[in-house]
Amino acid sequence: MSWLHKSYVARNLWFIRTLCQAEGTPVAAVRCYSTKLSPATSAASKASPTGSNVATERKSIVPPNYRYVYQEFLPDPKVEWRNAVREKLEHKDMLDRRANIDIPEFYVGSVLAVTSSDPHAENKTARFVGICILKEKCGLRARFILRNVIDHQGIEISFDMYDPTLQKIEVLRLEKRLDENLLYLRDALDEYSTFDLNMEPEILPEGAPVPVNDVKVVLKPRPWYARWERHNLQGVANIDEHTNERRRRKAEAVAQPWEKYDLMKEYRRSIPEEEQKEIFTEIYSQLHSLELARKKMKRKRTFVKPTKLA
Repeated sequence: MSWLHKSYVARNLWFIRTLCQAEGTPVAAVRCYSTKLSPATSAASKASPTGSNVATERKSIVPPNYRYVYQEFLPDPKVEWRNAVREKLEHKDMLDRRANIDIPEFYVGSVLAVTSSDPHAENKTARFVGICILKEKCGLRARFILRNVIDHQGIEISFDMYDPTLQKIEVLRLEKRLDENLLYLRDALDEYSTFDLNMEPEILPEGAPVPVNDVKVVLKPRPWYARWERHNLQGVANIDEHTNERRRRKAEAVAQPWEKYDLMKEYRRSIPEEEQKEIFTEIYSQLHSLELARKKMKRKRTFVKPTKLA
């Protein structure tokens, strides 16, 4: 016991003795209580999750892949375009729409088949098959573009994800690509954008990771839709073949390789992880119930009732 602690205890005993003499209470009748918990009480408080001195951390129930599967639920990162009331109302409308139509998981590079209402079609419906080359925007404005080459003619159709005229969205091939968008397929050979209109769906095992298709496309000679040599593309094989020295110098002059180290710019164009968890926690219960209902219907469709009984 240090001399400082001894002086502290002696001063407290002197104060209690003086107080008891002033009130006429015998010193032996005074009981001193320690502020430290007894070993049993301390162990019980640590085991109890409601202990005030124990900092408990709640485990998130939202799966980590929700930020990629349901990215349209994340608001626009630009602060001047944010509106809390509008975002709440849009989330409610999006969940109501998902209760009426199955919007499956898909990414840029997946092959989809979309059936929509068309008053000019023979059966008042039109079905289009194509590869997803762009997926952008958020909320009710979320959209994606499908591309296919039919009769040597490239056709692209832009669909609003929550358009009420959409009747069915099928994923024929679920996969990812090396780049964020595939707009360069407009300048690639037709074989990379040609898909059979009667293509059968390729079913992945449940719980399997989404495969990444690392194919590198071959571009046609110029002119191009954009200056692809300036976009640092990973899925193109022959950009250097169609880029002369003058274009290469211009691309190096406008390049900004330091942007990947700009943390502030990355913060401005993304949603913080804490805010993402808060958003998905609010809508998790409804999305999870819709997923369970979709899996149940999928199991029912895969079951084929035998025509003859043994």
